[in-house]
Formats: sequence, C-alpha cells, structure tokens
Amino acid sequence: MSQENKQGGNVLAIGIMFALFFAIAFVTNFASSMGVIAKSQFNASNALSQLGNAANFIAYLFMGIPGGLILKRKGYKFTALTAVAVGFAGVGVQLASGYIGSFPVYVAGAFIAGFSMCMLNLVTNPLLNTLGGGGNRGNQLVQFGCSLNSVGATLSPIILGMLIGEITKDTAFSNAAPALMIAMGIFAAAFVVVALSKIPEPHMETAEEKAARLSGQTSVLKDVAATLKFRHFTLGALAIFFYIVIEVGVPSMGNLYMTECVKNEAGDIVSKGPGYVGGAIAGAVCGAYWFCMMIGRILGGVVGGKFSSRAQVSFLATAGICLLLATMFAPVKMITLFGYQFPLSMAFMVAVGLCTSVMWGGIFNMAAEGLGKYVPMGSGIFMAMVFGGVLIPVQGYLADKIGILSSYWLSIALLAYVLFYALIGSRVSKRAE
Repeated sequence: MSQENKQGGNVLAIGIMFALFFAIAFVTNFASSMGVIAKSQFNASNALSQLGNAANFIAYLFMGIPGGLILKRKGYKFTALTAVAVGFAGVGVQLASGYIGSFPVYVAGAFIAGFSMCMLNLVTNPLLNTLGGGGNRGNQLVQFGCSLNSVGATLSPIILGMLIGEITKDTAFSNAAPALMIAMGIFAAAFVVVALSKIPEPHMETAEEKAARLSGQTSVLKDVAATLKFRHFTLGALAIFFYIVIEVGVPSMGNLYMTECVKNEAGDIVSKGPGYVGGAIAGAVCGAYWFCMMIGRILGGVVGGKFSSRAQVSFLATAGICLLLATMFAPVKMITLFGYQFPLSMAFMVAVGLCTSVMWGGIFNMAAEGLGKYVPMGSGIFMAMVFGGVLIPVQGYLADKIGILSSYWLSIALLAYVLFYALIGSRVSKRAE
C-alpha cells in the first residue's frame, strides 16, 4: 500500500472513530431524560426513574474485561462491528418500549446498549492513539475524540428536552422516538462504513501469545490478581467507580429537580416543584453541564503539561464540593440567562461540569503509574468499574427520602473520596518489575 493510500485509510478510520465517540455519549445520555419520561408515564419514583442509567452502566461490569479479550483476540474491526450492531439493537429495544408502553423493556434496552457503549469505548481510545502514531499526536486525536464525545453528551439532553417539552399526563416514551431513530441511523451508517473500511489491527493477539494462553502460561485471572496488588491502582479503580456516579448523577438529579411534578391518582398534575421549568429548558440546562465538561477538557489539554494530574484532580474535587454546596443552599429563585429562566441553584450545578471534565483521565493517569506491562489489564478493569453508575438509583432513592437537592450530599461524599485519592491514595507504593 502506498503512503498516500495509507494516509487516506487512516483519515477514514479516524473519522469513523470520531463518529463513534459522538454516538457513545449521545446514546448514554438518553437515560437522564428518559428518567423524566418514566416519572410521568409510569408514575415512577426518583429512584426507579434512574434504572435506565443503572442498567446502562452495570453492563460495563459484565463487558469490561470480556470486551478487552474480544478486542485482543478478534481485533478492532470485529469488535467495532459487533458493538455497533449491539448498539443498534439496544436503541431499537428502547424505541419499541415507547410503543408498547413497557418500562421493563426500556430498562432491558438500556442494558443492551450499555454492552455496546463499553465495547465502543474499548475500541475508540486505543485505536485513535495508534492511528495518531502515539505520543503527542495520538493524545491529540484522543482529545479531539473526547471533545466530540462532549458534543454528543451536550446535544442529547437538549434534543430530548425539546421533544419532551411541557410535562403533562400524556408525556410518554414515544416522545423520544425521533432521537432514538437518529441514534439508530448513526449506528447503521457506522456499521456500513466500518464493514467497508480497512481498520489497522496493531494489537491483535500473536501466534506466540495465543500459544502461551492455550498452554496455561498466562491467564486473565492471573493478570487481574497481579494488577490489583498495586494499592494505588486499586484505590484508583474505586475512585473511577465513584466518579461515574458524580459525573452522571449531578445532571440527572438536576433534570429531575427542574421537571418535578406532583400528580393525583388520575394522573393529572396538581402541583410543580420549586425548580420546575419544563422539559425543554431542563434539557438545555443539563446540556450546558456537558458543554462545560467539553470546555474543561479543552482547558485541561492546554494546561496538562504545566500541572500534574494530582494537582488538577485535587483542585477540581475541592471546587466541585464547593459548587455542590452552593447548589444545595442557594436561594430558591429564578434567574435569566441567554433568554432562559431557570433556578439559581442549577447555575452552580452546571459549573460542576468544569470540575468533572478531566477527572477520568487524571485518575487513570495516577492509577496507571508504575503498572508497566499490566496497563492493558488495568484499562479493562477501569472500564468494568464504570458500572459505578448502578449507584445512581441510590441517589434517586435519597432524593425521594430527603429531597432532590439534598441528595447531592452523596455526590459530595464521593468527591471527598476522589480528593483523598488525589492527595494520598494515588502515591505509588511499588512498580512492576
């Protein structure tokens, strides 16, 4: 293959990875807005409304390490095609749930989609780094991908919020059908393009590695056990588990706060919460949270060479705690910004997005230090720990019991652990030989 053809193939492959980065966040963020619909259509509690979020993330527990094995043994193209097909099916099940009016079917669809999101994450990050040639160029491509991921995360609640509009007794899952169809279209197009493209396979299992695996010289359990012996890594994996709850739980609770209604037995709305602004504005405000994450990632890339991961995460965890306290105790009043009227407390919630923006990368960098040959297994374990999203219904339960804004005490507690990890728990106790 000529150098020119190789570069053209890389450009196409990079474009595919960028599109998948967008799709990952676009589909994952359906869950928060769908929770608003679940409260309306099925009169679900705050806790039950977050089961879609939980189902999506708990799938990572089951697919994190197996997904890494599929990637190693079958390659990037096979894994990407499988992930896209599974994603199409998962979103399709969610779409069907709207027409048959079944909340359990929706949760099942979110769980299926979660498998796809996990596999796509395993493909996009290392492949973009490889396509860029590693080093600064590879990191730059990953950061561009993360930016598109943030664009998808921003647009998802905005589009769904517009589709939901004013909360009424007729608000139902079918309202979200156009957004789900867009997602299915993205997956269908991606499948065709990936199938017709030549994707490089730099990390495919070699004949020697396969022979060692089959002879029992290496095993997944041995590598997992060896990786978990690094105390700073294990504490970092727990930090990632908690971080997912913070990142997703903060805007999810904000969405519930801005769409809170009380219904009678007939399903009619008899009162609205103090922060009620309707689905469209709530979606726009939550979209602003994810937009702040994108801005934070861009800024993080700019200052990343000047400030260590430990310094960045410590500062942002502290700032996040302060902003959440302000969210909880701000005066109950509306403010107007860019022509939108929304609660003052939600302005502080939006700013938390700046704090969560670079935590994933920062925590991973600290945890991976000194792992040596165990970095790939560490990546798989980290991906599995994304199932921390299973705790989001716990925050919903707290919202039912002590109030939506008061449920942010859980977020504050988890941020306190992240702060502890950055300051103390991340210190490397030993290095791989």
